[in-house]
Amino acid sequence: MRLETLPCRLPGLPAERDGLRVAHLSDFHLGIPSRGQTAVERAVEWVEERRPDLTLISGDLLSRPSAEARLRELVSRLPRCFAVLGNHDHAHTRDPFSHPAILGDLEPATLLADDSRTIELRGKRVQVVGVDPRTYRRRLARPERFADPDADLRILLCHFPSVVDRIPEGVFDLVLSGHLHAGQICLPWPGGRLRLAHIRWTYIQGLYRRPAAMLHLSAGLGTTFVPFRFLARPEATELLLQSE
Repeated sequence: MRLETLPCRLPGLPAERDGLRVAHLSDFHLGIPSRGQTAVERAVEWVEERRPDLTLISGDLLSRPSAEARLRELVSRLPRCFAVLGNHDHAHTRDPFSHPAILGDLEPATLLADDSRTIELRGKRVQVVGVDPRTYRRRLARPERFADPDADLRILLCHFPSVVDRIPEGVFDLVLSGHLHAGQICLPWPGGRLRLAHIRWTYIQGLYRRPAAMLHLSAGLGTTFVPFRFLARPEATELLLQSE
């Protein structure tokens, strides 16, 4: 498992935001016994110990509604936590083991679904905008409508990384996504790896500088279809924001 602090340089970041620490977690898939549940536990412990300025979770929290109580206990330990749902939370998937979970809130964490929250960190306004996976899949999501032009830092939280190619330039500074599990099951291949899940996706894992914003795509923590990973380690990341 990878627990990593990753420098993230953002053009135009105010000097007062330099050094802001944002923990990014994704794809818990709680409810089905697998090694992913252990990875989620370790990730939460790690974030809890590090006490970042902000914790953001980019969807696919539950594979079974029976794990809701455990999910709530875990997120209650995460500082300043905001989350969105993913397609598995609504069972919009071919995975036969995934059942829909009805989550209207995630107290004490904040669950965002085509809305936003603005908080003050170090005397500056930081806005988090969250996308509902259902409107995104129907191509109805317009997260730029919620962006606050007066915020000092605007972060977009969406389960699907391709959102970074659908938003206007200059609206958001940072986009956080998951969904792809870094391929989950990968095979060695000349020049890299053959990723058996989501073969045709442009983005796989890590930081991508795109015209619209900087994208961080998490490899996530849990699993789907089969309860294991191969050459696609689960990860939790702390992004260390730096001005450029």
